[in-house]
Amino acid sequence: MFCIPPMEHILKDELALTHAQTSLLFTAPILMIIAASIPAGLLADRIGVKKAAGIGAIIMTLGAILKATSTDPSSILAFTFLYGVGLAWSFTNLPKVVSLWVPPQRAGVATGLYSVGIFAGSGLPLAITMSIIFPMTNSFQGVFLFWNIPPIIATATWWLLVKEPQQSSIHNKSVTKNTISLRRVLRNKNLWLVASFFILSNFFVFNWSAWAPSLLLLKGATPDSAGIFSSLFFWAAIPAAFLVPRLAYRIGLRKPFLWVPGIILSFMSWWAVYANLTISWLIMVIVGIAHNTRFMSIMTLPVEIMPKEEVGVATGFINSIGFIGGVIGPLVGGLVLDYTSSLDTSLLVLVGLSVAAAVVGLKLPETGPKGH
Repeated sequence: MFCIPPMEHILKDELALTHAQTSLLFTAPILMIIAASIPAGLLADRIGVKKAAGIGAIIMTLGAILKATSTDPSSILAFTFLYGVGLAWSFTNLPKVVSLWVPPQRAGVATGLYSVGIFAGSGLPLAITMSIIFPMTNSFQGVFLFWNIPPIIATATWWLLVKEPQQSSIHNKSVTKNTISLRRVLRNKNLWLVASFFILSNFFVFNWSAWAPSLLLLKGATPDSAGIFSSLFFWAAIPAAFLVPRLAYRIGLRKPFLWVPGIILSFMSWWAVYANLTISWLIMVIVGIAHNTRFMSIMTLPVEIMPKEEVGVATGFINSIGFIGGVIGPLVGGLVLDYTSSLDTSLLVLVGLSVAAAVVGLKLPETGPKGH
């Protein structure tokens, strides 16, 4: 996904697309997360998390390989949708893995560990696609082909080395016998609140990450440096992935790690409107730490709120609602850029949404030890 933003200007020109249309090549997998997350969660609760996530990894890899053979927007989009189905089946089941493999009091630390993979896997394509991979392959299809290597390795590793947790079979029998009630999950007011918060969070992160390279280009960066500067958003989050969960458990509270980032992100979005290129790297670092602190806290909530046998379907529900923001955010940025040739209005929208996220974060349940 994240090799798209640094190549946005190339894809737009070679495929004769608008900025808004190009954003769909980035958000198509998010649409599939919205559509497939609940079925993916139910599947994991029934057949086990290894099989459910592993099937998703196979579908994801197949879609990525086929996308590398495409030459027109329609086929690229179609195979990106296929990739997105697999992504939904894998990504949705990460909290389920945590709930089955680690004790509840370590859920935050485990979430931080797999978040490192998410941050590195997003930051690396931003950093090296235009500086190394595109010059080496000299086409966007070649870039797509190169980035097939990680999912192929990950899929093979998952099926060869990962074992189904022993608890999973117990839960699966219970799930099969009693049939998890999606209706019961939908009646959980806390989950609706988390999903609403996730909409605002995803609007911000996917708008920011989709258009950060373009923002830096408008400020005078080269395509190479724009990708490298944009990737700081994810690299800065990696130390936070190790430190924040431990700090949260030491303090005994989780809510501050949900609402305080919203305040910080509102100030950073405002600053980004007026900042010059020289200081933009600092904004990327602060935004990366703040947002991804919030992201890790959100991904821990289903494990802490729900019983283990319902974590899969609860996470699927939160993703299906929350990733709506991930589709709307980049589209808004693309439309603003098409009509104004600037991203200032889009950044001002992020200011307001970040304040709204802070307000919703204050209303979320406290799941830390002191909250109990």
